[in-house]
Amino acid sequence: MIFHLFSIFFETLILCYAVLVFTVYLSLAIVSGKELLRFYQTEKVTNYDAILSSPFAPTISIIAPAYNESLTIVENIRALLSLYYPNFEIIIVNDGSKDDTLQKSVEAYEMEKVSHVVDYRIGCQEILDVFKSRKKAFNNLTIVNKINGGKADALNAGINIAKGSYFIAIDVDSIIDPYALQKLVLPFLTETSAKVIATGGVIRIANSCKIKDGQLLEIHVPDDFLPRCQVIEYNRAFLLGRLAWSRLDGLLLISGALGLFDKEVAIACGGYLAKTVGEDMEIVVRMRKYMTDQGEKYKVIYIPEPLCWTEAPSSLKILGSQRNRWTRGTIDTLFLHGNLFFNPKYGVMGMLSYPYWVFFEWLAPILEAAGIVYFLLIALVGYPNWPFFMVTLFFVYFFSVSFSTYAILYDHLIFHRYTQRRMILKLLVTSWVEPFFFHPLVTWWALRGNWDYFIKKKKAWGTMTRQGFATSPAERGGAKP
Repeated sequence: MIFHLFSIFFETLILCYAVLVFTVYLSLAIVSGKELLRFYQTEKVTNYDAILSSPFAPTISIIAPAYNESLTIVENIRALLSLYYPNFEIIIVNDGSKDDTLQKSVEAYEMEKVSHVVDYRIGCQEILDVFKSRKKAFNNLTIVNKINGGKADALNAGINIAKGSYFIAIDVDSIIDPYALQKLVLPFLTETSAKVIATGGVIRIANSCKIKDGQLLEIHVPDDFLPRCQVIEYNRAFLLGRLAWSRLDGLLLISGALGLFDKEVAIACGGYLAKTVGEDMEIVVRMRKYMTDQGEKYKVIYIPEPLCWTEAPSSLKILGSQRNRWTRGTIDTLFLHGNLFFNPKYGVMGMLSYPYWVFFEWLAPILEAAGIVYFLLIALVGYPNWPFFMVTLFFVYFFSVSFSTYAILYDHLIFHRYTQRRMILKLLVTSWVEPFFFHPLVTWWALRGNWDYFIKKKKAWGTMTRQGFATSPAERGGAKP
C-alpha cells in the first residue's frame, strides 16, 4: 500500500515537472521567435558603417587568455587583427603555457619585450613580461606573459592592462566574425533607457568548416556525430533560450567564447572570480547584482547573430570534461548568489531567471536520473506502469525533436548559414537520434559534475585538447565540398 501510494506520488511529480518544462520551453521559443523576427526587420535598416567612420567609436580591448594553444594561436591572432573596427587593441594573455604558445606568437608577429608598469586594480597572478611588435602593422597587438592562474585570472590580468572603455572576453581558439565588434558595441551607443553593461552573441561550431589564415571560408555541418549534436544543442541554447531571456531582461550568462563588457562596472565588481570554473556566468550575475544594489537601470543584451565560431570537443573524454566543468560552474554561481532565489528586489533575475537555472538547468539531470532509477526499481519488483512510461517517453521525445527542429529552422530562415539542403537534412536526422545517444551522455556528465562538486570537492578546470582548425577538405578528414 505504501509503495503504491509512493508510486502515484512520484509519477504525478514527474508528470507535473515534465508539463512545466514543456510549458516553459515553449514559452521561451515563442518569445525568441518574435524577437528573431524583430531583429531581422531592424537589421535590414541598421547602418554599421556609421560606426566604422565615426571618430567617437569607443576603444575596445580584446582580451584572449591562452593556455597551451599552440595549434591555433597564430591564425587566431591573425583573425583578430583583421576585425573591422576603427579603434581596438588585442591583448593575448599567455597564462603560463607549458607548450610553445608564447614562442610561436612572439616569433610570428615580431614581438619584443617592453618595459611596463601594471596598475593591479583587480587581483591577478604576477605579470612577468609584456611584448609589443616591432612592425607598425601590429601596433595594436600586445602579448602578456604571466604566471599561471586560470582563465579568470588571465582575464583579470588583461583588464589591468586594457586601455579601452570596454573589453571583450574571448577564447583565443575562436574565430570571430569580422563585423562582430560593430554589432556588439552598437547597443552601448544606442540604448538610452538604461546603461548597457554587457552584450553577447551566438556561438557556432567550426568543426569541418574550411578556415584559412584565421578566416572562415566555407561553412560545413560537422562530419563527426558529437560536434554535430553540439550544433543542434547550441542552436537551442542561443536562439531559443538566451534570446528569450534577453528580451525578458533575465539573461544570466554570456558565453566565455565572446562577450563585450563595460570595464569600469566589471572592475567595480572586483573582476572575474578566480576560484570558480564558471567565471563567464558568475561575472554577469555579479555585475547585474551590483547595478541593482547601486539603484541604476541597466541592461544585458543578447545579439541573435552568429558572431563567433569555435572548435567543439570531438572526443567523449574532452566533451565530458567540458560538461563536468559547466555543471560545477553553474552550481558554484547558484550557491555564491543564493540570495537571488525568489528575491523581488532583483526583479526578473530574482523571480524568474535564477529559479529557472535552479529547477531546469541544475536539477533537471538529477530529476531525470531519479526517474530512470525509479522505473528500473519498479520494473525489478514487477510493478511497472507501462502506459505511463510509454506516454511519457513519447511526449518527451516528441518535444525534444520538435524543439530541435524549430531551432534548426529558425536559424536557417533568418541566417541561412548552411546553404545546402543536405546540410539541413543532416542536422534534422541528427536531431531525431540525438535524444537516444547524446542526451544520455550529457545527463551522465552533469551527474558526474554534481558528484565532483559536492563529494569530491573538485575545483580544477580540466584539460581541453584541441585538434586545430583545418584548411582544406583533406585536412578536415575528407569533408565533402
